[in-house]
Amino acid sequence: MTTQTNTPQAPADEPTGNTTGLIGIPPHIGRALATGGGILTLISTFLAWTWTDEFPGDLTYYGYPGGLQVLVLIGGLLTTLFALASYGIKGLRWLTPAGADSAIKLAALAAFATTWYTVIAISAQLGGLANLEPGGWVAAVATLAALLGALSLPFERPAPDPFDPEDTAWEQFRHKARHTGTVIKAAFASGTTKPARKLPAYAEILIIVAALALGLTVFTYGIGTEYDELFVGFLITTGFGFAAAAKAGLVNRVSALTGKHRNVTMLGAFVAAAAFPFTQSNDQYATIGVYILIFATVALGLNIVVGLAGLLDLGYVAFLGVGAYTAAMVSGSPSSPFDIHLPFWAAALLGAAVAMVFGVLIGAPTLRLRGDYLAIVTLGFGEIFRITVLNADGTSGPDITNGSNGISSIPNLNILGFDFGQEHTIAGFTIARFANYFLLMLLITLVVVVVFRRSGDSRIGRAWVAIREDETAALAMGINGFRVKLIAFALGAALAGLAGSVQAHVTYTVTPEQYQFAHVVPPNSAFLLAAVVLGGMGTISGPLVGAALLYLIPAKLQFLGNYQLLAFGLALVLLMRFRPEGLIPNRRRQLEFHEEAEAPTVLSKAGA
Repeated sequence: MTTQTNTPQAPADEPTGNTTGLIGIPPHIGRALATGGGILTLISTFLAWTWTDEFPGDLTYYGYPGGLQVLVLIGGLLTTLFALASYGIKGLRWLTPAGADSAIKLAALAAFATTWYTVIAISAQLGGLANLEPGGWVAAVATLAALLGALSLPFERPAPDPFDPEDTAWEQFRHKARHTGTVIKAAFASGTTKPARKLPAYAEILIIVAALALGLTVFTYGIGTEYDELFVGFLITTGFGFAAAAKAGLVNRVSALTGKHRNVTMLGAFVAAAAFPFTQSNDQYATIGVYILIFATVALGLNIVVGLAGLLDLGYVAFLGVGAYTAAMVSGSPSSPFDIHLPFWAAALLGAAVAMVFGVLIGAPTLRLRGDYLAIVTLGFGEIFRITVLNADGTSGPDITNGSNGISSIPNLNILGFDFGQEHTIAGFTIARFANYFLLMLLITLVVVVVFRRSGDSRIGRAWVAIREDETAALAMGINGFRVKLIAFALGAALAGLAGSVQAHVTYTVTPEQYQFAHVVPPNSAFLLAAVVLGGMGTISGPLVGAALLYLIPAKLQFLGNYQLLAFGLALVLLMRFRPEGLIPNRRRQLEFHEEAEAPTVLSKAGA
C-alpha cells in the first residue's frame, strides 16, 4: 500500500504534484521550519558569538554583525526570502521563477555551512565550545533547523531556462515560443490564465544596474577579505548562494534582461569595473585586480579558439609571452638588445601583430590535425617558445632575450603626459600605480570583449560554431575549415599579444618562467583553459568570471601551504561534477549536460 503526502498549493509557475522530501517531515511543516529557522538565523547575527576578541572579526558585540556573522546574515536572508516566496507572497514571487524549494535548500545549506564552520573555528582556536556565547548556539540550532526543514521539501527537476543572450535571434525565437507554450499549459492546469506582468524598460534597466552593483560589491568584498577564515566563509556563502539563485531561476531571469539590453549591460559592467579602484584605500588589492584583468583578457582570447572554434590549444600562454617580450624589447628597457622606445600604442599593436604572425606560422602546418593530436602539437609549441627564449642569452644562442634573466627594468607607461607609475588624484580619490594600470587594462578588456562579441555574431563566428559542433558536416556544407580555424587561431593569438604588452609594463620584467604550461601563479596554459571551461565555453562573461575565481582563490589560499593545490583541485572536481557546463554557460551547452531541463517534471516518491 502506498501513501502520498500532499504539498501546499504551489504558485502557477511551479509544477505541482504529490511529493516527499529527503526526510520524513511533512513538507508544509518543513516549509514553516525553514522560514522560522531563517528568521532566527538573522536574529542570531546581532548577538555575540564569543566572549573574546581573539577570534578574527571580533564577534563579541551585540546589536550589529561583524566578520563571519555578515556572511551568515546573508545566508539567513536568502533562506528567509526564498521561503516566503514559496508561500506566494506578492512581490517576492519574482525572485523564484523556476520554483523556490531547491533554492531554499541551497540557501539554508549556505547559512548552515558558514555558521558551523565559524563555530568549529572558534572552538578550535580558542580551546573548546565553552568559548561560545548564546548567539553562537542560537545560530547553530537555527541553521540546523532551517536545513532540516528545507530537506523535507519536494525534489523538482529544473524548469526551462529563459533564452540565452549568447543565442542567435532564431534560437531565441524558438526557445521563447517553447517557453511561452509551457507557461500557458501551466496556467491552464492551475486554473488561471493571467499573464505575468511585464516590467517597463526603465525597471529592467534598474534591475541590471542593481545586479552589476551587487557583483561589484561581492568582488570587492572577496578581494578585501582580511583573514583566512573570512575568505573561506566567503567562498562557502558565495558558492551556495549563487547556486540557490540559479536554482530559483533568478540568475537566468537577470541573464534574459541583460540579453535584452546588451549595450546597457556592457556599459554598466564597464562603469562598475572602473569604479573598483576608487573603492580601495591603497594599491594592495588593485594589484590583484589588474592581474585578474590580464588573466581574464587572455582567457577571453582563448575562448575564441576553444569555446567558439572548438580547438584544444594547450600552448596558448606562449602568445601572451610573445606579446610581452615584443613590447618589452621596444619600450626602452636597458636590458633590451634594441635601442628603441616606441609609444605604447605602437608597442601594443606591434605585440599583437607579432603574436598574430606566430599564430599563423604555428597554425598553418598544424590546424589540419584534430582533437588530441592538435592539443599535443600546441603543447609542444608552448614548450618550444619557453626553451627558445631561455636559450637566446648570447651563449646558447643569439643575444636577444637575456635568457633566464629576462628583460628587466621596463619603464612605466607615459601616455599623453599621464605617468602610470605615479599617484594621481581623480575627483578627490587618489589612485596609485596598479590602479592606473587597472584602468588601462580595463580599456584593453573592453576592446577584446567587443572583438569577441562582433566576431561571434559574424559569418565567421557561425562558421566557428559549425566547426566546433561537427567539422565533417561543416566541411560538407561548404565551409573552408582550414581557413576558418586559422582565422580563429590568429585572432586569439593577437588578443593574447595585446594583453601581454600591458603585462610587460605591469610586472617590470618578463622571464621564461612566467609562460609555462603549468606554473604556480597564473596565467599559464592550464589555468587559462580551466578558466574557459569552468567559466562557460563560448560566452563572454563566463571566462571573465572563471579567470577572476581561478586567480583570486589560489592567491587567498596560500595559508594552506602544501595543501593549497589539493584543496584547489578538489574544488574544481566538485564544480565539474555538479556544474559541468560551467558557471555561466550558454543554453546549448547546458542542455548537453542536463537534458532533463527541457522537460520539467516533479519526481514523486511512493512509500510503503
